[in-house]
Amino acid sequence: MSNGDIFVGEVIGTAILILFGAGVCAAVTLRHSKARASGWVVIAFGWGFGVLAGAYTAAPLSGGHLNPAVTIGIAVDTGKWGKVWVYLLGQIVGAVLGAVLAYLVYMAQFQANVRTTDATGGTAGEPVPTLGVFSTIPEIRNPVANLITEVIATVALVLPVLAFGLTKGLGESGITVLIVSLLVVGIGLSLGGPTGYAINPARDLGPRIVHTFLPIPNKGTSDWGYAWIPVVGPLIGGALAGLVYNAAF
Repeated sequence: MSNGDIFVGEVIGTAILILFGAGVCAAVTLRHSKARASGWVVIAFGWGFGVLAGAYTAAPLSGGHLNPAVTIGIAVDTGKWGKVWVYLLGQIVGAVLGAVLAYLVYMAQFQANVRTTDATGGTAGEPVPTLGVFSTIPEIRNPVANLITEVIATVALVLPVLAFGLTKGLGESGITVLIVSLLVVGIGLSLGGPTGYAINPARDLGPRIVHTFLPIPNKGTSDWGYAWIPVVGPLIGGALAGLVYNAAF
């Protein structure tokens, strides 16, 4: 794979991933969305389908990593680091692009994110915080616990991804991407409760950058004090998964 193919593939694939993922979060979160309040199960499946669409699209060009933790895990296992920077750059650019596209889809709903009044002048609705549409927010803010959660959840993603390569026929049939998508759904349902399961530094950092600069009324904080956890935790988890896979398999 050339550097150009890798970059383009990761940009397109990650943009699709974030478009679906941030899109489902917007659909469930924002007022005036037909899917509002449809719940965590919908969000988990929305992210899983984002992985499905993005990875299948990117696979012919880049292999469809879409996640720096996956890229780091593969590099730790194989010892091949030469193209890691191309993957990571493409993933960050794609995540930014996907977040912008999700904003454009729900632009009217974001613009309606204001305090409204009813006919008698009373408050009918408070502004909806918007960071959760783009990036993760812990339910209980405990840096140590939050970091551990992200590390474990990312190992639970990357180690199976690496192991799927040992199953004869999965790669040739193309079913690996489908299985990884279901794995992401499972992680969201089982391990996503504490932190919102970033398990992907690009998935959290790129959209957080976009949230910082978008002209969203009453958007609230971008919470940069927490932002290092969904970056560092998945990177540690990806590296640990690569080490475990290399040692055990």
